[in-house]
Amino acid sequence: MDWNLCIGIYLCTAGFYIQGFYIVTYGLGIYILNLLIGFLSPLVDPELEPSDGPMLPTKGSDEFKPFIRRLPEFKFWYAITKAFCISFIMTFFSMFDVPVFWPILLCYWIVLFALTMKRQIVHMIKYKYLPFNIGKQKYSGKKSSASSSGSRGD
Repeated sequence: MDWNLCIGIYLCTAGFYIQGFYIVTYGLGIYILNLLIGFLSPLVDPELEPSDGPMLPTKGSDEFKPFIRRLPEFKFWYAITKAFCISFIMTFFSMFDVPVFWPILLCYWIVLFALTMKRQIVHMIKYKYLPFNIGKQKYSGKKSSASSSGSRGD
């Protein structure tokens, strides 16, 4: 079993069984949301600054350029692992067990996640990029522009 999953399950159950550490879990959720946005965003945002380096194609006739992430995958997983470990350690200290009404935190996080992901998806659609590979692409051969109607001249 993956360590991130084990620690994540521990943190979620810490709030349920121990009835505490909601702020730690909420902070972890916000941090992971921030990392996810960096992972899904291009290195050079075409909305902010056109550059001479690799950019996303904005027109169908533009040359294909690969999607380069603002936060590389290894750094994304490394940062999540560090965040889970720090959150795990924080659950051993009672000073981080701040009494809060957890349903408000949960609702606020869900609204924040929905609005942030909606904005990110709209940005992806506007600039026509997809940060994930969906299987192997299939290419079809050239289609003839003029149909030949007649007999062959052998």
